[in-house]
Amino acid sequence: MVRRVVESFRMSSSIAPRPVTWQAYVPKLVTVLRLGYTRGDLRDDLLAGLTVSIVALPLAMALAIASGATPEKGIYTAIVAGFLISLLGGSRVQIGGPTAAFVPVVFNVIDRFGYGGLILCTLLAGIMLIAAGVLRIGTLLKYIPQPVITGFTSGIAVSIFSSQIKDLLGLHMDKVPADFFARWSVYFANLPSLSGVTVALAAGSLVLIITLRRVRPNWPGFLITVIAGALLVATIHLPVATIGTRFGGIAATWPHFSVPHIPLERTRDLFPSSFTIAFLAGVESLLSAVVADGMIGGRHRSNCELVAQGVANIASALFGGLPATGAIARTTTNIRSGARSPVAGMAHALFLLLFAMTLAPLMSYVPLAALAAVLVMVAWYMAEIESFRHLLRGPLGERMVLLVTFGLTVAFDLTVAIEVGIVLAAFLFMHSMSEIVAVESHVTLVEEDEDDFTHAPHADQRAQLPRGVEAFQISGPLFFAVANRLDDVLSQFTTTPQVFILRMRLVPLIDVSGVRALRQMIDRCRRNGTRVILSGLRQQPREILAQMGLKADGHALRFAENFAEALQLASASVKAA
Repeated sequence: MVRRVVESFRMSSSIAPRPVTWQAYVPKLVTVLRLGYTRGDLRDDLLAGLTVSIVALPLAMALAIASGATPEKGIYTAIVAGFLISLLGGSRVQIGGPTAAFVPVVFNVIDRFGYGGLILCTLLAGIMLIAAGVLRIGTLLKYIPQPVITGFTSGIAVSIFSSQIKDLLGLHMDKVPADFFARWSVYFANLPSLSGVTVALAAGSLVLIITLRRVRPNWPGFLITVIAGALLVATIHLPVATIGTRFGGIAATWPHFSVPHIPLERTRDLFPSSFTIAFLAGVESLLSAVVADGMIGGRHRSNCELVAQGVANIASALFGGLPATGAIARTTTNIRSGARSPVAGMAHALFLLLFAMTLAPLMSYVPLAALAAVLVMVAWYMAEIESFRHLLRGPLGERMVLLVTFGLTVAFDLTVAIEVGIVLAAFLFMHSMSEIVAVESHVTLVEEDEDDFTHAPHADQRAQLPRGVEAFQISGPLFFAVANRLDDVLSQFTTTPQVFILRMRLVPLIDVSGVRALRQMIDRCRRNGTRVILSGLRQQPREILAQMGLKADGHALRFAENFAEALQLASASVKAA
């Protein structure tokens, strides 16, 4: 028998996965209506939709301008794609629309191939997303290592900030280059054209946004800032660039079906960018859905969500929009505003349509400096500075993945950054596992007629557990490809236990994604009043937990040398309670 070098992740009390059926593609809206939808639910959804539309309006315009498109294209994206993502999606409270993650890749595509090239890119990305959902590979997108996600997210934030310097300073220049270094070279060359009025307006807008965030966090700070800037321009005629002076205003028209010239002959050239758009749309939408699940205690349908994202992107392209995905910040706002169902997301799109039809003439006065300030704040929160610093405390290999992905995103190309980051993470993981196997077994990687796991004690010892105590065992490395399955453990409890023992003697390796998953699981247990005991930690897991700041506090989290000691600690904890 060939010895298993890397055993797949398993839980001693796990339940066999259920086969995926057509029900996995039923939109959450259908499920909600089937369970019962009241007038009270409709009232709450309409109020949430109105609130999130107020947040989405300035963001949609700002993101479109930053992407090298006209502001109405951002609004059309939020209307068309936002409506379809909520109508067909697999998340109960997801809000879809244009997001900051797309800005660098969309800007580059429009710069090189024009808007027709972007239409082709978005159509191809939509097809890829539908195919990914139909092929049931939505869960694979959860396996992206955390350093790669944080690396390209922080890199995108730097790119967005870099793209806004022209409007923040009021520089007189015809075009902002797509290349990062060329862009800053042109900025420095045009510094003498700096506008003091524009700088003052941008600085004032930033101060107002930050102040409102601290003093009135529930107020729509972005919209208030944009309105204040527009009022200043309209009343005292500030000499600054506005939507009207640069784009000729926004037409008060419905999103209409149109297909511009599509350079089909450039499909091969555009395919990498299409893949990047599909990848970003899939990852960000599922990350947003996971965040939403944590806030509402729900469970999204990942493959259904991918199909909805694909349909929404195709429709957005055909109605004059941009790429779209689930937006974490707007989804969070939707939940906090009391959303009960996908109706809130559909209402948000309809309210945006109403705003576009009635407020279009007034939007001409919106100063670009105020929209640039909005995007600077978006970039700041997107940069995930604390998460970046935290990952820099991890092992050398993980730090290298983080910094390489970040550097390539900023300096070169997002597509290259993602590809290199994932490949580098995979090679580092394989290297780590080969070292672990060599140290643990002292044999070659493939050995005949030997099974190191045949003498392992039987994992299922739950019969001896005291009342109020649950125990699970992890067997195999806890790394980025399996870390997300820790969420499934807590979902299997019929009643919330007082103590949860996680047996880890058979875990030879944990990476930073595994540490992150453990931390999230422990935090969830803490919120539910469940104490966690980790038993049998080996040297590498114990060292990385200490390195990443996950330490026993003697109450919510405790360590035990073995399962017997863990049982004693659990029994004492239950009796004390």
